[in-house]
Amino acid sequence: MIPTLAAEPRKPARPPLPVRRESREEPVDAVIVGTGAGGAPLLARLAQAGLKVVALEAGNHWDPAADFATDEREQNKLFWFDERLSAGADPLAFGRNNSGIGVGGSTLHYTAYVPRPQPDDFRLYSDFGVGEDWPIGYGDLEPYFDELECFLGVSGPSPYPWGPARTPYPLAPMPLNAAAQLMARGCAALGLRTSPAANAVLSAPYFQSGVGWRSPCTNRGFCQAGCTTGGKAGMDVTFIPLALAHGAEVRSGAFVTRIETDRAGRVTGVVYVREGREERQRCRTLFLAAGAIETPRLLLLNGLANQSGEVGRNFMAHPGLQLWGQFSEATRPFKGVPGSLISEDTHRPKDADFAGGYLLQSIGVMPVTYATQTARGGGLWGEKLQSHMHGYNHTAGINILGECLPYAHNYLELSDEPDQRGLPKPRIHFSNGKNERRLRDHAEALMRRIWEAAGAQAVWTFERNAHTIGTCRMGADPKRAVVDPEGRAFDVPNLYIIDNSVFPSALSVNPALTIMALSLRTADRFIERTQRGEY
Repeated sequence: MIPTLAAEPRKPARPPLPVRRESREEPVDAVIVGTGAGGAPLLARLAQAGLKVVALEAGNHWDPAADFATDEREQNKLFWFDERLSAGADPLAFGRNNSGIGVGGSTLHYTAYVPRPQPDDFRLYSDFGVGEDWPIGYGDLEPYFDELECFLGVSGPSPYPWGPARTPYPLAPMPLNAAAQLMARGCAALGLRTSPAANAVLSAPYFQSGVGWRSPCTNRGFCQAGCTTGGKAGMDVTFIPLALAHGAEVRSGAFVTRIETDRAGRVTGVVYVREGREERQRCRTLFLAAGAIETPRLLLLNGLANQSGEVGRNFMAHPGLQLWGQFSEATRPFKGVPGSLISEDTHRPKDADFAGGYLLQSIGVMPVTYATQTARGGGLWGEKLQSHMHGYNHTAGINILGECLPYAHNYLELSDEPDQRGLPKPRIHFSNGKNERRLRDHAEALMRRIWEAAGAQAVWTFERNAHTIGTCRMGADPKRAVVDPEGRAFDVPNLYIIDNSVFPSALSVNPALTIMALSLRTADRFIERTQRGEY
């Protein structure tokens, strides 16, 4: 087993923090753990319905204008760097690659790439005989996709070239940066269709109902360092202000450690540590939106919702191979929205020897990130690395995001190594299967042809898997799933999960938009229950 922050020697675990205890005995209608793409939309929806709701967030509540800077290193505070242990044939790097912390969660540093899944993404097993079907379909989420794209102010093309007809995006696409223009050139030479991508980034000033006017993107390209202008639709500038305006409460710096239940097995409250003080908040319903690592970790720590034995199982991470090249023309890869071009012609390749498919996108990159990737992935150090970095402003990238199957050998467990709070660190086992390796090989061959046609030189690849998915599967059978199609735990009737841990399959698109749609759908079903007097 190796730690994910392997560059530094392992430090002895600190003793648990001393705590003072405080109890809030008045129960609220709902407690939500996490304020990212899953927690924030639900928080706003429940508050708008008049429910008393409290959200608990482990990180800080930042002020974008004052706290975010155009500086890669300074923005490490947005990434979840609590150590997670990695195991398996392809141990994952955590932190900036896939996890965030702070009010807004991972949307503080996501690149706001929000393509919709296609209808057949939900039918992987039916179409290929492997993987898992979803218990819901595209039609169940389509009205929420429409609502989200309008509310967030998504910039994108109309019409969109792939998938079913859809409501036009509210804003015109973002400008194509150099990497996007080069990818379009290479794809055109091979007969592949491309399109400006859908980005939850404002291409023009935009009035957001319940929030007010937001300023457009300035094309500074540092989306992963937090957006200073509010042009990127992170939860911190969209659903969180809406929730607060309707009376919701957000408690930042609150790390949840325990879930309390009564004799009947229903949740009665949560215990969390905040500013060295152990506090308790009672509730009628608990929603977990802490992501595919912290949500199952919390359930395993408390021995909840696991009669199926599926908590922590079926972990997935998208194949995200990157191909880099240097060009004769200047590219300035720090400019523009990082992912401004897309192709879904590879969604279901006709010549594939694998299940599912992948999308292609152009990518920008910040200099420190690129130097780190070049050292680790390209094996360049010292003078060789310095020489290579002189070509940074002539560098452009293209990458994939592909289907990952759920396997029994990929799972999360609690280790015997304690963290700084005295809690077991999570250990995640991950190995790409034959399907992912075949998909990756197909994609690399195609991307090399695209970059060759675009005029790239000094081409090299960076191997990676992106996002954390699965571990609390949604399904119709309580013997094979943790939650039902509404996100409600089979074993605990007043416990819901509303993050990407519930995904039965990975989907061959970025997960943020689907997480938000599931969150709003679960919120609406829950509100209907409360109106009938059910909790």
